Amino acid sequence: MSAYAAVIGARFRVLLQYRAAAFAGFVTQIFWGWIRLMVFQAFYQSSAAPQPMSLPQVADYIWLGQAMLAMFPWNVDGEIRDMVRTGRVAYEMLRPADVYWVWFCRAVAQRTAPTLLRAVPLLALALVFFGMRTPPGAAEALWFAACLAGALLISSAVSTILNITLLWTVAGDGIARLAPSLILITSGMIVPVPFFPVPIRRVIEALPFRGVNDLPFRVYSGHIPATQAWQVLTQQLAWTMVLVLFGRWLMARGLKRMVVQGG
Repeated sequence: MSAYAAVIGARFRVLLQYRAAAFAGFVTQIFWGWIRLMVFQAFYQSSAAPQPMSLPQVADYIWLGQAMLAMFPWNVDGEIRDMVRTGRVAYEMLRPADVYWVWFCRAVAQRTAPTLLRAVPLLALALVFFGMRTPPGAAEALWFAACLAGALLISSAVSTILNITLLWTVAGDGIARLAPSLILITSGMIVPVPFFPVPIRRVIEALPFRGVNDLPFRVYSGHIPATQAWQVLTQQLAWTMVLVLFGRWLMARGLKRMVVQGG
């Protein structure tokens, strides 16, 4: 375990160096969060029909989504892509550690360091100036923290699978563009899942991706009561196990067929 902790720590420290990129992302996410909030405000003002979430709950949802955007599994690891492209991935197989868990630990660091750099100042501004609320109670806050950890596990497992698919491609650009579009919609990042029509929502609920955004954000706002939050965490952990098992199977197949030519 110390080896994998060292991988997380080393990668985490490297990613913390990208402060300029974090600041640019922070400004961009404030801008888009404000636009999304104004869109929903106009929607609520123009409709008298009952909605599945209140406007304050939607505001919490939007700002949490902007703050946690870097946790979203939206890209592949650039260093792993270069390893596969140049043949240096062979060195990964020589290390005294499981390749899958090394890549998983890299994904954990990749999803946490940039998120911390952006989320802390963004949430502070959103709470003070942009209408975001604190959780309704201590129970919701604690369950949100637990479900956010579950979201990190799912996101890291999905990111690892995306990285493993590089063993079958030349550049990896296809999966890096197709997968985020699917996950953005089904995770609730664009529109909260409760607003989808029932048939579409049932499909989304059968997928793991809403465990990254939709479920923990609704726990935070109280839309999912604290008494039901344990079901969210259980679902996240179950999906993490499924994704890890699938990722390990995919990794085994990929390493068996891999031919390193180098250069």
